[in-house]
Amino acid sequence: MATVANAWMPGAGRVHCTTTGGLYRGGAPRAVWLTAEADPTTHSARTIAGRYSDKEPTAHLVWNPVTGETVQLLPATVPAIGRLGCDPDPAREGRICLVIEVIGQASDPFTDRPLTGVDPILSWLDSWEVARTWPAGPPPPPDRPPYQRTATARLWALGGHFGHSQVPGSRAAGPGAISPDRLLGSHLPGLLGKTEEHNAPATAHAFVPSDNTTGPHPAMAHT
Repeated sequence: MATVANAWMPGAGRVHCTTTGGLYRGGAPRAVWLTAEADPTTHSARTIAGRYSDKEPTAHLVWNPVTGETVQLLPATVPAIGRLGCDPDPAREGRICLVIEVIGQASDPFTDRPLTGVDPILSWLDSWEVARTWPAGPPPPPDRPPYQRTATARLWALGGHFGHSQVPGSRAAGPGAISPDRLLGSHLPGLLGKTEEHNAPATAHAFVPSDNTTGPHPAMAHT
């Protein structure tokens, strides 16, 4: 039986954005956490999301962990092409690759602050079968050279959660030395997830508009 998941996160605000993101290429579902390099006490999620034009790379969600405000720009079914800043672009890899931009700074790990509103985000990621594992281990501090920070292709292929600095080919510093245990709300059994969970046959996902959806998003025309 197919698992039903919302392309739009229930309860999240919406900011209009169009993209020619195309289609995912298949593989284990994953989520990537990055930082906006902005102060969450002075910037709202809607303000950060509003910086993106229709021609600029964007994330799926922008989240302020201090206020709990979450804004969505892209449906889960559309890849966030270009936002990870890698060549080749890994944003299409996986059945789903959801990009969450956290209002915070790599030099000040956002998991050291309150994580207001994280539970609805995790529930939404759960609905897309993003495993609550962190295969590459805790993200390192931003002063570590890129070659010491980047996950190998083998770990990336496992799916689960990753910091932007751990994406293969990334030179990003964020999200900094955050705590996966605190972010995911449970004690992780180890640095690596259980590979057998990721070798199961792909599950079909049906698009069901959430209650805050007033109609099809323009980007859906490209899926």
